[in-house]
Amino acid sequence: MQHKYDVLVVGAGGAGLMAALYAAKGDVSVAVLSKLYPTRSHTGAAQGGVGAALGNIAEDHWEWHMFDTVKGGDYLTDQDAAEVFSKDVIEAVYELEHMGLPFSRTPEGKIAQRKFGGHTREYGKGTVERSCYAKDRTGHMILQTLYQQNVKAGTTFFNEFHVLDLIIEDGRCAGVIAYEYSTGTIHTFHAKAVILAAGGYGRIFKITSNALTLTGDLMSIYYRKGLPLEDMEFYQFHPTGLTKLGILITEGVRGEGGILRNESGERFMERYAPTVKDLAPRDMVSRAIITEIREGRGVGPDKDAIYIDLTHLPRETIENKLSEITDLARTYLGIDPVTDLVPIQPTAHYAMGGIPTTLDGECIANDQGDLIAGLYAAGEQACVSLHGANRLGTNSLGDLIVFGRRSGVNAAKFAKTVEYPPLPQGAEATAVQLVKGLKDATGTENAAQIRKELQESMMNNVGIFRNGPDMEKQVGIIRNLKARYASVHLVDDSERYNSELIETLELGFMLDCAEAMTASALNRTESRGAHDREDFHARNDEEWLKHTLAYQGENGAVRIGYKSVSLKGQTLSFEPKPRVY
Repeated sequence: MQHKYDVLVVGAGGAGLMAALYAAKGDVSVAVLSKLYPTRSHTGAAQGGVGAALGNIAEDHWEWHMFDTVKGGDYLTDQDAAEVFSKDVIEAVYELEHMGLPFSRTPEGKIAQRKFGGHTREYGKGTVERSCYAKDRTGHMILQTLYQQNVKAGTTFFNEFHVLDLIIEDGRCAGVIAYEYSTGTIHTFHAKAVILAAGGYGRIFKITSNALTLTGDLMSIYYRKGLPLEDMEFYQFHPTGLTKLGILITEGVRGEGGILRNESGERFMERYAPTVKDLAPRDMVSRAIITEIREGRGVGPDKDAIYIDLTHLPRETIENKLSEITDLARTYLGIDPVTDLVPIQPTAHYAMGGIPTTLDGECIANDQGDLIAGLYAAGEQACVSLHGANRLGTNSLGDLIVFGRRSGVNAAKFAKTVEYPPLPQGAEATAVQLVKGLKDATGTENAAQIRKELQESMMNNVGIFRNGPDMEKQVGIIRNLKARYASVHLVDDSERYNSELIETLELGFMLDCAEAMTASALNRTESRGAHDREDFHARNDEEWLKHTLAYQGENGAVRIGYKSVSLKGQTLSFEPKPRVY
């Protein structure tokens, strides 16, 4: 079955819906493909807020936000991207307000703002209220608002469609091939422009805040085309996930005054970040927590967690401003944050790397900066390198709305200037063979077992602390798992809603992402941001102030290239300095 649209968006989270909405404003036909019903997309799990220098509570300026973003990214952030973002996110927040997003309010009726990790005033002199929030359900509100606006704009939705291939020929994207869950049929989507916004790949880890659907499908498909993935070694572990489960406890908890405590009740972050304490950037807090646990000051039966303490906060603050996390703690742990300390541990949360793009969302094809005409990416799927080596809290939702909008606007402009590219003969062949190969396989391997081994080994060997021998070992583990994956066997042969087939397809994509990530991390012989190597503890700007580009090679090998870091913004620049708080 074939479909034809001017602009096609893959993914219905915040970035995809923002891109679709602004493409539709460009007076072109727009369709969105999603593995899920749109309002179930993972953006709905984002709790804390959108960072924007509105200055509603205290003095604030976009320049300060830009500085925090660059410093937070350990100076691997592209400063032109940080400047565009820090300016544009202010307007984007007001746009969401005008669309009807129900932000929490100050007594005067302005958008409420609270403190968040790594966000400071006067270039690091103290903390500042910058996060614009809707209680602790900000992502959910963004998703609902943008979906309503897309319905109003006439965007067409194809829900429960799984993209299996990109149609790219001679440097030009002509659409995608997708599998429909409800029928088991393959569909061709012909388009003038395609925007990839399908989220990250956190399911490669055992403990993660990511939804089951975040398996890096489009990153893997891009990688299989011989195209690069940028900065895959930089993966953020959020410091506060519910112990054993990984379910997120928003940084807004610490923004409201929550305190991290070890077994003796000590507020240990005073030792690691004496100025901002519990509001240090996420990578630093996660390492501090793991250090406390390693040194025997953990809590719980296995001594592998730390407490977050809200008991000194007013009940009204906990019940009203933090209602979702309160409900999660009560439901999943049987603990009441009003009266009890909540055990938490770091959880795999966010990919700083992904498909390399320009500031306009155009996908980059190689080390020389050539582009794939008609192909764009936004959100966690993409790497415009706003986040560098470590993303600041709240900058993910800001990224979605700023670069989702830019991608949508530019894709629509492009689509209005070109004709539909011809579809290559046999465009569906790769996707058809991918599904057929799994269905016809007669091997003995079990996909669920391979997935379990992948997740456990990635958590152990390419987690918060890393070293060369462990990552060398992980390269071999992934190579072995990929070989076993080639002999996987499916039990379910049904055509409709074959979840075993879908999860096995996703496993193949996850293995690719893990391969690129591990090779990139092993190659970078320094510590920077979320990439912390015990055998190369120092940051090395002389050798490593550059972006990694990972290309799929032969027999499990990964070819590494590089891309320069943009050290100058449009009007403002910050020289790399030691990163202390």
